[in-house]
Amino acid sequence: MIDRADGSHPAEIFSAFLTLGLTSFGGPVAHLGYFRLEFVARRKWLSEESYADLVALCQFLPGPASSQVGIAIGLLRGGYFGALAAWTAFTLPSAIALVLFAYGLAVFENGLGGGWVHGLKVAAVAVVALAILGMARTLTPDRIRASLAIGAMTVALVLPSAWGQIAGIVLGGIVGWFCIKRAPPADQAVLRLPVGRGVGVAMLVACAVLLIGLPLAAAMSGNVSLKLFDIFYRVGSLVFGGGHVVLPLLKAEVVPALVSGDAFLAGYGAAQAVPGPLFTFAAYLGAMMGGWSIAVLCLVAIFLPSFLLVIGVLPFWDALRRQAAAQAVLAGVNAAVVGLLLAAFYDPVWTTGITSGYDHALALGAFVLLLVWKLPPWLVVVLCAVAGQVMLPAAV
Repeated sequence: MIDRADGSHPAEIFSAFLTLGLTSFGGPVAHLGYFRLEFVARRKWLSEESYADLVALCQFLPGPASSQVGIAIGLLRGGYFGALAAWTAFTLPSAIALVLFAYGLAVFENGLGGGWVHGLKVAAVAVVALAILGMARTLTPDRIRASLAIGAMTVALVLPSAWGQIAGIVLGGIVGWFCIKRAPPADQAVLRLPVGRGVGVAMLVACAVLLIGLPLAAAMSGNVSLKLFDIFYRVGSLVFGGGHVVLPLLKAEVVPALVSGDAFLAGYGAAQAVPGPLFTFAAYLGAMMGGWSIAVLCLVAIFLPSFLLVIGVLPFWDALRRQAAAQAVLAGVNAAVVGLLLAAFYDPVWTTGITSGYDHALALGAFVLLLVWKLPPWLVVVLCAVAGQVMLPAAV
């Protein structure tokens, strides 16, 4: 059980999460490890059991799991302002870095034609391949879920749009419901946070209303900013698995209509080299489309569902997590997520990043550095960018 007696001022929460936002390299799994060390082991803001329950909740929800855990910890310690402080501090460093990178691409003379940018795209091949391998080991451990992943990949490749991604997720949930047997957790821990069921229902209703209403409002008004807000809000609402899984949905929405494939993958590669949540990739895309103001709009839009869902589901989580059917649906959706990531790995990551024998060698070397030598992703990304700038012009 969580004890909220010793709350924290939002400024203290902001300071703690800002340190993590500046230093948390390595992706969502690493972020959760950093959070545990900081808030369970060092600060003792919550118990091991309560932290594990928060992680389980945020793995169950669509969206960026590590950011959602941060939002929940901020909510626990400082109420709604604490949640906002935690998210802002953890997100701001990487968002600023990626916006500056977007402006830098426009300034450099060689722009997207530079060898270093191609090196970033090759790095993305290795990083996504490693992510797929790790997710497949955990999320597709049997024949049913492995087959489901291949089915979802096929759907996404046959329907290369946002609807294909949604169809893959729905397929996963249906197959999970009927074909995957899961037992509810046996522990009796109860997660208690300062959110009433009335507030929870209001947040869930708001999330659903926005998900349905934003496309209609954007179509009726023709407003470009509203259309962009709708795109990024929808992606933030539908991405199960977080992190790298944002790639296929965003690619289906913005490439090539709003951002070129080269610019998309260059930014995705750069996102591996900065600390903090990978969802700040939205800020980079917004900056490429319309400068810093659009970057802020896209960033807020993609994270807004996380706030609504975390606050909305918390009051009902203890009952929901004990339902075997809910666990089975989640298992099916997670298996489908592996398939969606496989589809995105082929197009656009592989087709754009691997164009020569040298690219194959560089991608394989980067993968070995990540998998065998355990180098941090940001360092591998930097090495690929340097290798691309030095070697690719000679290889052409």
